[in-house]
Amino acid sequence: MSDQVEFETVRGHVLPGAAEQATSGALAGFVTALPVSTLMQYQGMFDDAGGGVPAWALFIVYMTATGAAIGLVVGYRRRGLAVAASGGVLLGLLAWLLFALSVDPLLHGRLPTWSADAAASAYRELVGGLLHGGVTGAVLHGLLSWRARRPRSEPTPAGAPPLSRIVIVGSGFAGLSAARRFERLALRGVPVDVTLISDSNFLLFTPMLAEVASSALEPAHISAPVRAAVTHTRFRHCAVQDVDTESRSIRLATGAGPAQWVPYDHLVLAVGSVPHFLDLPGVAENARTLKDLDDAVSLREQVIGLLERADHSESDPAERARSLTFVVAGGGFAGAEVVAELFDLVHEVLHYFPGITPDEPRFVLVHSRDRILPELSPELGAYALDRLRARGIEFRLEVRVAAASAQDVLLSNGDRIATSTFVWTAGNRPSPLIATLRGEHAPDGSLITDPTFRVAGLDGVWAVGDCAHIPDLDSDGAPFPPTAQHALRQGKVVADNIASVLAGGVPAEFRFRTLGVLVALGHRTAAAEIRGHRFSGLAAWLLWRGIYLAKLPGTEKRVRVLLDWLLDLAFPRDIVLTTRRPTEATTPASQGRPR
Repeated sequence: MSDQVEFETVRGHVLPGAAEQATSGALAGFVTALPVSTLMQYQGMFDDAGGGVPAWALFIVYMTATGAAIGLVVGYRRRGLAVAASGGVLLGLLAWLLFALSVDPLLHGRLPTWSADAAASAYRELVGGLLHGGVTGAVLHGLLSWRARRPRSEPTPAGAPPLSRIVIVGSGFAGLSAARRFERLALRGVPVDVTLISDSNFLLFTPMLAEVASSALEPAHISAPVRAAVTHTRFRHCAVQDVDTESRSIRLATGAGPAQWVPYDHLVLAVGSVPHFLDLPGVAENARTLKDLDDAVSLREQVIGLLERADHSESDPAERARSLTFVVAGGGFAGAEVVAELFDLVHEVLHYFPGITPDEPRFVLVHSRDRILPELSPELGAYALDRLRARGIEFRLEVRVAAASAQDVLLSNGDRIATSTFVWTAGNRPSPLIATLRGEHAPDGSLITDPTFRVAGLDGVWAVGDCAHIPDLDSDGAPFPPTAQHALRQGKVVADNIASVLAGGVPAEFRFRTLGVLVALGHRTAAAEIRGHRFSGLAAWLLWRGIYLAKLPGTEKRVRVLLDWLLDLAFPRDIVLTTRRPTEATTPASQGRPR
């Protein structure tokens, strides 16, 4: 339901709200119930319900109520005829379970049994319910489409409050969650005009980026278009160049063209974070990161290209070893997952490269602490370390990366690791836009907010997600961690708080307890800690996939990812290179990208 139309009026068109959806659904249910009930009556499927009420009349009432439920649940999606029809079929099935197997036996003086025999005896009613649900969904879509296309003719009421201009910068978990919440609030009558600005036109499901880098998932399957997720929020696909908090306006990065300013009454900053290389020599120029789809695809191309080159390489052993050595800096979730996925990718496709023996590829993870995954309990962290070590991954603990070049990585203890692939996951910092604001900043550069997300020292500016330093009142004021589960809830609460301020109320303090943490360790193993309960191995891996699959935005994306996973179980991973000249594209000199 996240992409249903929920505004009453947008851009000159009248759009269906919840009441309109329910009314249209009831009308569609009644209209379609007439031919369906006539057909069922003709086939002798109705018995007297008792009390002098004809069974077909009771059936029409039931179908009308089912139509109202279809209207509320399925709603209206532009070009969503198939979704509406299939949703109607599903609700028709649920209604059959409720009516034919539960209510109807009671009307005839019997207790419902929900047995196979009872279901078989009500088979014809099932067919009728499925037919009615599918047709009702299709008719409902037509009614709401007609309603949505009608031009707005009603004048704005004279006493209507002016719309407050809300600008959200960033389309990550926090920003998109805030935009969705504002759509719901607008349906309830909150006078807001919302604009979402982002240099990316999709929401990226970052927990699955490592699987894109390992060729287990297609890149487009873990990204959801912003315009489809918030269909009636104004969207500007553009970077923000400057924020003028005095005049309350935002300057868009338009290149050489004239400056474009977007005014606001309330500004929500949800710009996330970027890699932070700690000013280490050569790291920014030679390290690869894993923050977006380009990073994941580029890393995959790098690894496959190096395997192609090493398979027929006649160079000296040192150069060959450097090409087949993969170094990852950072032992948190991102580092552990990417080194595990790269290990899986190389070893699952190695049979395509007969010139490379299984013991040649080398994987090294560098971490500054004495154990990896500090977010987990020591027991689960030790389990993850043992599992990855048993598979052949090397660990350099209590040591840091000191410098990097196109040929090697220098560690703080003086060791050098010759490598062509160096992945950096050891540090992040807020988006550079945050540094240009005059508000108070935390040591890591994030904007300091109060527990309601208002930025200290800036009127009308709110910050959520990775770019904000939000105190956790239940943890002695320590900031909330930069995770998706926190960002999603912060986006909803900041929208509610702005609505409260617009109504003259007091914004609420944000309180949330982490539900749990999960990390995939490759080779169908994982580690998870949910509300104090620990899971590991295959059970944790299934839990990881189930939870993240459920959190993917949209049914379509869930189906596509599920199919990718099923194909990954049955077929080897893809080794197609999209670069035209893979050997040159993977030379060390072309790895670095200025940051």
